[in-house]
Amino acid sequence: MLVRPTRSFPGTALLLRGTAISQIWPWLLGIGGIASGVTYLNEVIGMPEAASVTLIPFSLMGLALSIFLGFRNNACYDRWWEARKLWGALINQSRIQARDSLQFMDLDEAQGQALVRRIAGFPYALKAHLRTEASFEALADFVPRDEVDALKPEPNVPDAYLMHLGEAYTREFKAGRLGEYRYIALMKGVARLSDIQGGCERIKNTPVPISYTVLTHRIVALYCLSLPFGLVGEIHWLTPVVVLIVSFAFLGLDAVGTQIEDPFETDPNDLPLAALARTIERDLKARIGDPIPDKVAPVGGILL
Repeated sequence: MLVRPTRSFPGTALLLRGTAISQIWPWLLGIGGIASGVTYLNEVIGMPEAASVTLIPFSLMGLALSIFLGFRNNACYDRWWEARKLWGALINQSRIQARDSLQFMDLDEAQGQALVRRIAGFPYALKAHLRTEASFEALADFVPRDEVDALKPEPNVPDAYLMHLGEAYTREFKAGRLGEYRYIALMKGVARLSDIQGGCERIKNTPVPISYTVLTHRIVALYCLSLPFGLVGEIHWLTPVVVLIVSFAFLGLDAVGTQIEDPFETDPNDLPLAALARTIERDLKARIGDPIPDKVAPVGGILL
């Protein structure tokens, strides 16, 4: 996630990194060049009358395109916001799970610390799963090395991780250190963690249909590339300026939707999963007296 010191105008208007213009500037240069060429051809050389187009089709197409882009961006933002709500629920459930684990069971200090550390490791396993990263060295800080080795061949590491967490509760229940109702409550907490993982996987594995995205890109490109032919007969030498302004609006809206479509990647506008996982780790380790790690620092102005 892009970290910026201020959201006030004009500071935000001058931002480049992580914004749409950082992606669309090659397109703007190309479209500006075409618009300049069409203007020169019309004003200096003289463009054939057949190449001139009225503004009526561009007005109708521009209205339809703006509505279409609005729907697509809303769909992409809904995915981003749902992903953030799921990780917010993960933070809350991890705190609840750690607190209940400490209060429900008759554990000595070392056992309680080991169990809370195990809970704190799940967000790291989920982060690595969503970003297709190797997570095993990070997990070694939270569970024994032999368990880390057992997780390596698993096709779904966070799911296997939760199974081991449930097995830890089952062992305590069978040993008589956990009552039946409290055991059920803790296992329901594990199920809620699994539901959060499933929600994240649904977003990750079900992108916006590619045909929808391709159609949007093609219509925007066609509109922007053909716009000079509709404007040059009306505004003459101002055609490149107006074309660039209109193209910036439509290409920018299209790029914004693409940027937030998959919120679990490491692009500037994606969710800071590492920072969220560290937040959970800090909160849980504070409960058991472990050294609290530092917050994740931004890298190049981006919080990962």
